[in-house]
Amino acid sequence: MSYDKVKQAKQRVIGTKRTLKAIEKHQVLEVFIATDADSKVTATVIEAAKQMNLPIHYVDSMKKLGKSCGIEVSAAVVAIKRDSNEQTH
Repeated sequence: MSYDKVKQAKQRVIGTKRTLKAIEKHQVLEVFIATDADSKVTATVIEAAKQMNLPIHYVDSMKKLGKSCGIEVSAAVVAIKRDSNEQTH
């Protein structure tokens, strides 16, 4: 189900650095973390998402997460961005 949600998202951010920047700018609705990713890579995103009270969804595969985003490489972190019309906190 989570992979489908990522696949159907209109706007998403792929990768740790880009996700962190989007979280800081209050542009993220929810975050997806691959459980097979290195925790050193994902820990900062998880912490930032928790601080912003964002929903965090865990998926089992970096490869499947990347594929659901339409990329040929694995993805440890993906975030769904809010519509630019939606208000931030």
